[in-house]
Amino acid sequence: MKRLLTGLLFIYCITYGVAQEKLIVLNEGMWQADNGRLTYFEDGRVVSNSWFRDVNGKKIGDTPNDIIQINDKLIAIAVNWSNIVQFITTEGRAVAATEDIPNNRKLCSDGKFVYVTSYGHECETTGGTRYFERGFVAKIDLSNYKVVAACEVGYEPEGIALYKGRLFVANTGGYAAQEDHDYETTVSIIDATTMKVEKTIDTGIPNLFGKMSQSGRYLCINSPGDYYEQPAAGLIFDCEAALSTLNTQHSTSIFVRFDKPATYNCTTLDGRFLAIGSSFSYITGDYEFSYLTIDPQTVMETRGASGLSQSLPGSLKTDFEKMGQPYGIYVNPYTGYIYGTDATSFEGAGYLYQWSPEGKQLGKHKVYINPGHFLALPPDGHFPQPDTKGDVNGDGTIDVADISTVISVMAGSVSSETSVAADVNGDGTVDVADISAIITVMAGGQ
Repeated sequence: MKRLLTGLLFIYCITYGVAQEKLIVLNEGMWQADNGRLTYFEDGRVVSNSWFRDVNGKKIGDTPNDIIQINDKLIAIAVNWSNIVQFITTEGRAVAATEDIPNNRKLCSDGKFVYVTSYGHECETTGGTRYFERGFVAKIDLSNYKVVAACEVGYEPEGIALYKGRLFVANTGGYAAQEDHDYETTVSIIDATTMKVEKTIDTGIPNLFGKMSQSGRYLCINSPGDYYEQPAAGLIFDCEAALSTLNTQHSTSIFVRFDKPATYNCTTLDGRFLAIGSSFSYITGDYEFSYLTIDPQTVMETRGASGLSQSLPGSLKTDFEKMGQPYGIYVNPYTGYIYGTDATSFEGAGYLYQWSPEGKQLGKHKVYINPGHFLALPPDGHFPQPDTKGDVNGDGTIDVADISTVISVMAGSVSSETSVAADVNGDGTVDVADISAIITVMAGGQ
């Protein structure tokens, strides 16, 4: 089925002249050198290795380290050492920059807000300056690009994902070697509406570092260990199971640990994870690499006895083994084409590799320094948004809580923004007909 869909999309793109592969690569550059760059790649060729500067006539900043698409026209980029979240159009034009989130790391969005993890200890919000002992998550309102709320989590939070109205945040404690605290072992669960921590899950696994991939209810999270005695590892985290235990102390079935890191990981079209593990030891001074294909549902169901294969599609494993320093892996979510990067020496130009969905290498392209993060643009220009009809309270689910919110709107006790969402049937009024529409959606109707 995947090959058929990919083939049909290819025929459509050739027939109508639409670019099939449109990819943005974040080149981190050298930390504190202010030489981050964007590469724009389209249909088998690098169009530009300085795309942001070409379009805007200025640098993007120091160490860009995450990128997400928000809607058809808007993209957000975390520029870590410049302490900004840069917003650009899909054509690369800068439209705004939020400067109130120091040492920002990773991003996610629900289409109305962008959520950003930060290693910092203070944040300017519309309600005043917030100070934190540990790290925090900031909430940016896309109507004005202002930080409207912030929530303290663990030390040095990294990966962040959104599931059913909750933010799942992996805490690292990555500054443990130079600050007076230990490595973190926790995942924080935040209500995205209230920006309050609902629960903290202790995995017992230190230093949950890097961007995590999401496949529905499952997250793939990496741990490099402590680089000395505690070994690197990875884990599959079940968000649905975590939500079912919000009001209990139970946590044993929420995650499964496996004995290979998932340093660079991504999600495939069929819901699996591909992972390259890079394990570094200060004792030996050496890197060790591992390669995994992960079926998260099987891993959870068998508690790790099955679902892990030490292989990658086609020639990927062999090709990665030939690289100087593997630095990223990514699957285009629209076409299934696979990409990877080689940082070589970390100081000179790196390389972008492209493979077919089956894993046949199609090309190798010179890019810039430390190419580590990817975003594929949809071939037809339309970024898919989840169908939120009936999700009045914006928690990611359609249930009796939404009916309760409609009743509150009818009573005149909630915001105008919620009133708009409560008009489920779009007839211009909020009444019992909207409650009926929600019940229909809950029952599986349209």
